[in-house]
Amino acid sequence: MTENSTTAQMQFLSSQQKQHFIDGKWRPALSGETIDTYNPATGKVLATLAKGSREDVDLAVQAARRAFQGPWSRFTPFERYTLMLRVCDVLDQHFDELATIESMDMGAPISRTRAMKNSLFQTIKYFASQAMNWSGTTIPNSLKGDFTTLTLKAPVGVIGSIIPWNAPLISMWWTIGGTLATGCTTVIKTAEDASLTTLRTAELLVEAGVPPGVVNVVTGLGAEAGAALAEHMDVDRICFTGSTMTGREIIKASAGNMKRIQLELGGKSPDIVFADADLEKAVPGAAMGVYNNSGQICSAGTRIFVQRGIYDEFVEKLAAFTRGIKVGDPFDPASQLGPLISGRQLERVMEYMTIGQEEGASLVTGGTRLGAELAEGYFVQPTVFSDVHNDMRIAREEIFGPVASVIPFDTVDDALRLANDTIYGLGGAVWTTNVGTMMAAMNGIQAGKIWINCYGLADPAVGFSGCKQSGYGMKGGAQHIDGFLYEKSVYINGN
Repeated sequence: MTENSTTAQMQFLSSQQKQHFIDGKWRPALSGETIDTYNPATGKVLATLAKGSREDVDLAVQAARRAFQGPWSRFTPFERYTLMLRVCDVLDQHFDELATIESMDMGAPISRTRAMKNSLFQTIKYFASQAMNWSGTTIPNSLKGDFTTLTLKAPVGVIGSIIPWNAPLISMWWTIGGTLATGCTTVIKTAEDASLTTLRTAELLVEAGVPPGVVNVVTGLGAEAGAALAEHMDVDRICFTGSTMTGREIIKASAGNMKRIQLELGGKSPDIVFADADLEKAVPGAAMGVYNNSGQICSAGTRIFVQRGIYDEFVEKLAAFTRGIKVGDPFDPASQLGPLISGRQLERVMEYMTIGQEEGASLVTGGTRLGAELAEGYFVQPTVFSDVHNDMRIAREEIFGPVASVIPFDTVDDALRLANDTIYGLGGAVWTTNVGTMMAAMNGIQAGKIWINCYGLADPAVGFSGCKQSGYGMKGGAQHIDGFLYEKSVYINGN
């Protein structure tokens, strides 16, 4: 780490006032307004962010457009590939700092944020490889005369990205990776609850050699800065991860200039446990499919369907496992779960605890806020509800907290019917030793990601998408890169 980068690190961590990062420079909000962001483990103000407006977004989009049309447009695929490897080196030097910021900002245990290191660099290096891996085609034609016909691909332009608060360390790279690999530029609007990791990363990208204006970050509220980015007439594509309700508004806003859109929206994913499953694997696997990141994952398997013959045994084992999970200070190495992101989210989760019991579900364990022993943070016990019916609100609505609803079923057909009885289609899983059951579930579950005898695994080369009201557009894989490109058909007259 150089002396200059060490100084920048100390300045970033010690300064509570954070600004937009536009055109390679820190810039206050043009209005001068700010908003506070809180440490979810303490409930205290962590930093003050620039409150982005339509004017700030416009400034960032202009910077991105200039960069897209400037020297960045002349980078060769190999130069972009080499640059992304340099980015990996710089982020590696600062990874402990980034993991610390992430844990402070959104409450994930430091053990979790540090464990993201392999996934982070696997993702960046995958996209680096794609910088030299997209191409057009030469196509035979039936034209009379000496004509050559071909297609070629070109970067679509300025990408608007609205990222969530539940894992910005990784989630920003679904946009930045595609941007750098293809020669696009981007304006990222961070979630107001967790902006710091993205801001610091943007600064490090310039240190690594990414030209100013290629990656810009605007902070602020979704209804203001986010809406302005979605509506902006000089943004060519929007990538959004968040609620289905907001996703609908993004679609409407995109109509002005026919933006391309990629959406990863809500989920209420089914996790199906058959009587022949290995419960030593299925119980912790299904449990952490709900509780991982304190339940704040779009594809969390919060509807656990259990075959009736093992239902009582499974609920008992799941409750025992749940009681053994340590919830605590994110910087305690023993903590497995940290707090929820905000007081607002805590209120939402606690409301569902009440709703579940009022609907007739049985509260097996959990269901309470963890109080004074964990300071003033937004901590809640992981929770198991049994005797849940698929038409209850706790089984239909996305809670985004560590709340498992356990629902009985009888047959394979019964399980698939219940699993698909939802507006969502993001993820789904099955635990079984029967190959026929595996195949039936793989083909029968209506979701963009299917796990068999595991939960939550992801590989950027494989990618994923959603169906139904969980969104559309691939994240990862070759189709992800295609989303940052448009295709030209070319006719060459050889006469």
